Amino acid sequence: MLRDRARKEESAVDSLADEVRQITHPFKTIEDLDPLIERIGNARFVLLGEASHGTSEYYLWRARLSSRLITEKGFSFVAVEGDWPDCYRVNRYVKGYPDAGQSARDVLQEFKRWPTWMWANWEIVAFTEWMHKYNKGKSNKAGFYRLDVYSLWESIESILNYLEKKDPQAAQTAREAYQCFEPYGEDPQSYAWSTRMVPSDCEDEVIDLLLQMQRRAGYYDGDPEAGFNAEQNALVIKNAERYYRAMVRSDSGSWNVRDQHMMERLDRLMDFHGQDAKGIVWAHNTHIGDARYTDMARAGMFNIGQLAREEHEREGVVLAGFGSHHGSVIAGKSWGAPMERMNVPNARAGSWEDILHQEDDQLLIFDQENLSEEFQESRGHRAIGVVYEPKFEGYGNYVPTVLPRRYDAFLYIDETEALHPLHIEPIELNPPDTYPWGV
Repeated sequence: MLRDRARKEESAVDSLADEVRQITHPFKTIEDLDPLIERIGNARFVLLGEASHGTSEYYLWRARLSSRLITEKGFSFVAVEGDWPDCYRVNRYVKGYPDAGQSARDVLQEFKRWPTWMWANWEIVAFTEWMHKYNKGKSNKAGFYRLDVYSLWESIESILNYLEKKDPQAAQTAREAYQCFEPYGEDPQSYAWSTRMVPSDCEDEVIDLLLQMQRRAGYYDGDPEAGFNAEQNALVIKNAERYYRAMVRSDSGSWNVRDQHMMERLDRLMDFHGQDAKGIVWAHNTHIGDARYTDMARAGMFNIGQLAREEHEREGVVLAGFGSHHGSVIAGKSWGAPMERMNVPNARAGSWEDILHQEDDQLLIFDQENLSEEFQESRGHRAIGVVYEPKFEGYGNYVPTVLPRRYDAFLYIDETEALHPLHIEPIELNPPDTYPWGV
């Protein structure tokens, strides 16, 4: 029985590998992205994934694709998975605002919250410098923003700094919100647990703060986005407060609050940039790959990829995932643990990565109208987070996925290597030999 099952699976894998060869494109140079550029066409929303938060090639190829979308199709901004205040400093740098920093490396060194390597790395330094040079002399400058719901205290501090300059009287509202959170010592988990045990929270204070920000727009330090930045920080506080309360009650509830926040942030960025705006999102595959075609749906979870398709299909939405078969990655053994360079073992037998391993690096563009039944079966698709333990590969780290439904395109890189973080001790004073990777 087991032998027959193994033979059937082997036959299915061979059949799928043959079907993949019919739709695959070579994928070695930046020009090899042409089929994906054509598939994107006039779409306004392009969401680019990653199978880990610590793989160099995912960052490199997202940067290459994004640079083409910005230069050839006029995309307005890149919005990434993470905190608003840190990336807003990057946005000020790439747009050349006064006193925004002398170099991308200096700006990115300020990313202090774990996991620092996600954005404080040489790959992002290269892309940020490219954006800085591209924007020089242009009236419509491409921006760099963050989407995530974390950074509750950092956002409060940012609002206080803004209001002290713009409207000291209104700063009192922000101070009251800060005082509400202050007993928890900048520990969101402590705040979350307190709301579970005691029926009180800071919701009224943060809603008042958001309303204050919505009534104001401003300009200081040569930064025409200052008012928008303050309002977005207020939105972070409002949704982070909901997120941390939901976190101790329901995994799916907190996940949905987080991705709903990402979608709301993306919509606000599009509105801010005008009716002709186009946006690029960088986030993990688990966020940008449509959750309806994974086991997340059974758990009542959705994500920004699903929401973008549901809300903006007519405007054009393209979801592109990434994956690899083996290599190395930067991650931690537990939350808050020191970053490590870890080996990523060969993909699990029968997984999508195992099937794609039949060929070298490849770009797949999915035709939703002409998919075989076998191609629409759910198979494991590797997902590595900031916490990773390679020895558990046989038991976890895979999301059951209908690959050609979850994504519109998929970029497969057979062997990948770890990111190059800025903060590894001892601090690396010079960039790696391969910097800046042709971005």
